[in-house]
Amino acid sequence: MGTVLENILEKEYPCLDKGFVRLIDVMGSDDAIVQAARVSYGSGTKKVHEDRGLIRYLLRHQHTTPFEMVEFKFHIKLPIFVARQWIRHRTANVNEYSGRYSEMKDEFYVPELDQIRAQSTMNKQGRESEPFPEEAAREITQQMHALQTETYRQYQQLLDTGLAREVARINLPVSNYTEWYWKIDLHNLFHFLRLRLDSHAQYEIRVYSQAIAEIVRHIVPVAWEAFEDYAVHSVRFSRLEVQALKRMINTDALTDEALQELGLKGRELREFLEKISAL
Repeated sequence: MGTVLENILEKEYPCLDKGFVRLIDVMGSDDAIVQAARVSYGSGTKKVHEDRGLIRYLLRHQHTTPFEMVEFKFHIKLPIFVARQWIRHRTANVNEYSGRYSEMKDEFYVPELDQIRAQSTMNKQGRESEPFPEEAAREITQQMHALQTETYRQYQQLLDTGLAREVARINLPVSNYTEWYWKIDLHNLFHFLRLRLDSHAQYEIRVYSQAIAEIVRHIVPVAWEAFEDYAVHSVRFSRLEVQALKRMINTDALTDEALQELGLKGRELREFLEKISAL
């Protein structure tokens, strides 16, 4: 992992118009997950599973503790409104830039024209899929920029009066950029990414999630492959949905050969067939 880490560590991954994600430090790799699991499962585990198979088994069955042995520390620059969504994930260690100790910077997020969209009629917390006409979108972004410029000018005026920074910052908008160090273990990072990579997540936080995902998949490629297979590209079914599937499935087509062509084999194949027979 040495060369891979050297190419990624401290590299700035741009996000939105002024933000970024940078990997500051990492502890552990795929090997750390396997090592922790074998301490837990005993020496006999190595005889049964290869490393990749073990990691996939752990993630498939939600044995999460070994994934907590890998930790990532990021330096992230992001708009405050994105940070307020992000902080809902309370399973990380965070230290944020302080507007009490330091002046807030004259850096604000203005969306790209294709992200200027109407309120969704189906989703109360989302936007429509189609952007505004370009002329209307451009006018809106100009208004946003003008308001941000004026608000920051007033902020500077308040500071010039000798007003405390912690008071002067009050009127600054949530489009103002902040920065933080964010440290999290792989288990909780996977949970964050599963939610924030989803197409229903807000566009701006998805951009950061995609940058983090690009980093993580290089550091723990085997665990990332399993995460994609068993979390990102998987679905859950309710009891009623299972009943509907039971009526639809043609079990005659579920031959061992056909399933192995899809990549199902060994223990994973046996587990799948057990699930089907239990429907």
